[in-house]
Amino acid sequence: MARRPVAAPSKRPPRRARRFWRMARSRAPVYVVLVGFAAMMVFPFIYMFFTSLKTSSDVFTYPPRVLPHEPVTATFQGEERPLFRIDADGETRSMVLVEQGIAAGVFAAPDDPGDTIVVPLLRVQSTGTEVVVEGVVRPLYRVPIGTEWRRLALVRDTVVGRFVDPDRPDVEGYAVVRTAQRTERVTAEWSNYSEVMGIRDFDRALTNTVLVTVFVVAGSLFTSIMGGYAFARISFPGRDKIFVGYLGSIMIPFVVMMIPLFQIVVKLNWNNSLASLVWPFIFTAYGTFLMRQFFVSIPRDLEEAAFIDGASRMRILWRIFVPLSWPAIATLATFQFLYAWNSFIWPLVVIDAGNTKSHVLTLALSILGGQGADQPHLIFAGVTLAMTVPLVVFVMAQRYFVENVASSGIK
Repeated sequence: MARRPVAAPSKRPPRRARRFWRMARSRAPVYVVLVGFAAMMVFPFIYMFFTSLKTSSDVFTYPPRVLPHEPVTATFQGEERPLFRIDADGETRSMVLVEQGIAAGVFAAPDDPGDTIVVPLLRVQSTGTEVVVEGVVRPLYRVPIGTEWRRLALVRDTVVGRFVDPDRPDVEGYAVVRTAQRTERVTAEWSNYSEVMGIRDFDRALTNTVLVTVFVVAGSLFTSIMGGYAFARISFPGRDKIFVGYLGSIMIPFVVMMIPLFQIVVKLNWNNSLASLVWPFIFTAYGTFLMRQFFVSIPRDLEEAAFIDGASRMRILWRIFVPLSWPAIATLATFQFLYAWNSFIWPLVVIDAGNTKSHVLTLALSILGGQGADQPHLIFAGVTLAMTVPLVVFVMAQRYFVENVASSGIK
């Protein structure tokens, strides 16, 4: 009986792999564009953070660099001196400057005037002849390069410094001090943050901002939860009209309310104190509206079952409604936190510029921007401090925020 020939295995990839690569090719341009835009958005923050770790001289380096650098030093003849990258004996070495103001010349080969070398005039020998370099008559010299002498034309005169290898003092190099490249290494000046904290009570401003933000968030959450539950579950005369009127206050710009609010604060003797930054903002119509809408979506069966078991309204609110409302509470807390932390106009109005004991971060940063105009690294350090806490809070609350948005579309 003849045996059937066995078919050779197919070289085509499995269907799932083909589908994967087809999808990858179709989506690759979209991902490339999204990653490009993400990089453009993130780069300013990365540059800000690394600039906050630079030295004052490194900030003004041209062309600008992202990573912070610091000059490398070495001990030579009992003192600490900066190192420079100097060409000597045919290689680039890290050398220290030991002498300045040495007369030198810039020499180049007549057939290659673009390749120049700087050599002290005391080390060259005149040939007594001249040569034309790029249409200009130049004197010709014998110039020592390594172990040989070359005939080079003097392009121009200059002044150089003498550099010595600290490990081998017999190795010398010459270069223009002004344009000599320093030996640097990547570093981080974390002391910039401690220096910023000591400028104009910046640490006190940070503490005040934390206190104000905590009280505003806690107070607004309490009043919004209480008001939202009252408008959602308690029936009383004129409830809906009062809610609509309270909600309508959202449409009034804050600049319109600023003057009457300031007069009230002055009458209560709260101006120029942290109380003026807390009490006016623990009552928020938006927070009440948000919590009311979330409480309305909670089934009444839960509330009725709790009533049957003898629970009071306060017990129902704090043991049933609040645990079920964490997404809305986290969203409201995030919004209130960002508003209180970044508030600038109102603190600028009610807090005197000279009262640094009551300043918040926004006011301290505005003053720091004036005082440290010539020290951008300190300004960036202050901005980084001010941004770190809101960024951490937003990342931690993002899960609840997304959950709230997702649950709002579920019926």
